Amino acid sequence: MSDELASGLRELAQDAETPPSVSGAEIRLRAVRRRRRRFRWTAVTVAGACAAASLALVMALNPTGGDREDHPSPAASPTAPPSSPSPAAPDATVDLSRRMLTVAGRELPISSGSVRYPTAGGRMMVVSKDSVKALPMFAGKYLEKVAWVIGLRAADGTTNFVGTFMADEKAPGNYDITTGWIGLRRADALWLYKQLEPGAVIEIRGAATPTPTVDLSPSATEGTVLPGDTGGAVTSPGRAADTPVSPVSATPSVAAVPAE
Repeated sequence: MSDELASGLRELAQDAETPPSVSGAEIRLRAVRRRRRRFRWTAVTVAGACAAASLALVMALNPTGGDREDHPSPAASPTAPPSSPSPAAPDATVDLSRRMLTVAGRELPISSGSVRYPTAGGRMMVVSKDSVKALPMFAGKYLEKVAWVIGLRAADGTTNFVGTFMADEKAPGNYDITTGWIGLRRADALWLYKQLEPGAVIEIRGAATPTPTVDLSPSATEGTVLPGDTGGAVTSPGRAADTPVSPVSATPSVAAVPAE
């Protein structure tokens, strides 16, 4: 090829050459962007592969799927059983050792069962109220009409009563001579009768302090010195031996019956 022909081709190529539409900096920027896009796609592909591998592993370890029932590990500590609720506070309490009945912040002296007829302890519910009721008196040999009587019953069926102890007003708070029921002074018995309603709970605690056995029956010929006395035989609490004792009829007395 002659030099003239080669020179003519070069001139023709230079005339037909199109200058670049972007600068060199723009070309480098586009190259960087392409590399970043390739990196992101590579990362997404790797993450997808890892997820697929994890799913395959889970399926291999649990071939039955989600129907398998999970059981707690034997090594796990057992759950403590729920504690039973504490019983509600009683509406009234009887402390046999102190000879005191406490209700609504007020203390009422009592006389409970003698050594021969001890008063049963525990929680009891008020089940009845009678303005007058016949209760055993005088070592259980006689019945006496008692005023303002509150009937009590325990969960096991045991029954008892609280009422006016008219045989001896000095007994409540000092000595125990009833046949097991709880005796109060007349004014205290009436107040308690108005205070407690059926369903109220009385809790009887402690044990009565032993006191000398006293026979209050009319046939008694010898008495016993009671706490607080100066000595000498008595035929009933608070009576001297030479003091006449009115005979007690076997017919229930109405001396303790409140006026209608």
